Amino acid sequence: MAVATTRRTRTTNGRRSTLSTPRKGLSESHFRQLAEFRYRIRQFLHFTEESARAHGIEPQQHQLLLAIKGLPEGARPTVTTLSERLWLRHHSTVELVDRLEKQGAIARHHGEEDRREVLLALTPAGEELLVQITGSIWPELRSASKSLSASLSALSFPALKERRRHAAHAPR
Repeated sequence: MAVATTRRTRTTNGRRSTLSTPRKGLSESHFRQLAEFRYRIRQFLHFTEESARAHGIEPQQHQLLLAIKGLPEGARPTVTTLSERLWLRHHSTVELVDRLEKQGAIARHHGEEDRREVLLALTPAGEELLVQITGSIWPELRSASKSLSASLSALSFPALKERRRHAAHAPR
């Protein structure tokens, strides 16, 4: 008998939707693999959170600094864009921006084409803080990448692996 589970997700526009996913076909191994993958992610995230705190900021503040610096090319560093990238509500992102601005880590400025648009940028102090935190995290990421990659690979379904194998040998 198939058992349906329900989970809530948030779409990029901030609205919540409910999805129903059948459990049929999931083995104990699937749950162990997923649990291992989530454990490895949390292990790395815990390290990064502690590193941010050791440098005097909260983990979400670090994530905001990183999101500003690491935006895809062409993306505008607005509160709306950063809210989407961080999966935060607009007002929560504004609170993070306010705190980082008070600390001198980021600055607001108006867009050149549309003066109503408010853009965010790292200050030299914010840039230095991000470099320090990233420098302390990078060796851990290198170390964790092997276990993260292995646990992610374990989640790959055999059919997907087979398709990849065939695609790699297909004539172009």
